[in-house]
Amino acid sequence: MGMTRKDFLTASAAFAAAPAFAEKPEEIRSVLVHWGANQWGDFLPEGVKEVTGATKKYKPAVKFDDNVWTKIVDEMVAKKMNMAVIDLGEFPVYPSHPELAIPGSRSPDWIRAEVRRMKSLGLEPIPKMNFSAAHDAWLQEYGCMLTTKRYHQVCRELIKDAAEMFDHPRFLHIGYDEEKAHFQHGFQCVRTDEVWWHDFLFFVKTVEDAGMRPWMWSDYGWDHEDFAEKCPKSVLQSNWYYDSHMKGYDIANMSRSQRSWKILNLFLTLDKAGFDQVPCGSNWKSKQRQAAGGAVNESVVGLVKFCREHLSPERLKGFMMAPWATRDLKRNVEGIGIFAKAFA
Repeated sequence: MGMTRKDFLTASAAFAAAPAFAEKPEEIRSVLVHWGANQWGDFLPEGVKEVTGATKKYKPAVKFDDNVWTKIVDEMVAKKMNMAVIDLGEFPVYPSHPELAIPGSRSPDWIRAEVRRMKSLGLEPIPKMNFSAAHDAWLQEYGCMLTTKRYHQVCRELIKDAAEMFDHPRFLHIGYDEEKAHFQHGFQCVRTDEVWWHDFLFFVKTVEDAGMRPWMWSDYGWDHEDFAEKCPKSVLQSNWYYDSHMKGYDIANMSRSQRSWKILNLFLTLDKAGFDQVPCGSNWKSKQRQAAGGAVNESVVGLVKFCREHLSPERLKGFMMAPWATRDLKRNVEGIGIFAKAFA
């Protein structure tokens, strides 16, 4: 389905006045952690063979180590982090849609108890539900119903479930990253352009109606110059820049054709447009990053420095570390340690 200009302007008008959300005075120092792992790859229904190009398959059972999780939480507390953004995926037994549960999914009572425990330790737990068509294998067959009334109904109900299990948190991170052909080659269901915006504006409104502030990955703006104009200002932005080896942070001496310039420039564009931001760094090691050696560790330090020098203090709400390690204790602990040093 397409969205006419009139439809888009009508939908966007609903966000003209950004709603007021709860604020806390301290700088956000958040770590992205994972309970579920079906945010990558494609969901393949029973009897369907692997789709050509899909790099990872849907995992049929939750793999979660309680001891590893406890150690990660303890490390966040020890290093004075104050927020955990938790990728849910297939991990919860969602009360409204228990059919999404798989062996090992945890009950709402377990999640509520863990949320309370984390709060008692000084960590603010924030749910993340990735609704990018590139990262929604956890939605199973609903992920192939993009833009439909049934898709919206199911997602609305799941968002309400998350709000209740997390005791109505300040934010809900909707993901929405890497939704482009490069990342979805061979996937069954994709969306772009007007359809992307149609669903995106639905998610913004739905999260706000549930009493939370929507939070998203900002990389759609790397290749869409109208992103800052079209996106509601109420959406908290996490642009991400991981790689010092890509040319570092000297944006003034970068070519505008370089990927590094596009990414760093988006921080400036979002700031100028009036968006609140929580920039994200990582200690994830691609082959290129491994070749860069020590620059991997310097990347997050450089990110914090760059953003504090270039972004408005009142709109720079904090930072995020994303180790991208679902069950790797070593990489999570390493990432948290590197992140903590950026504030030393």
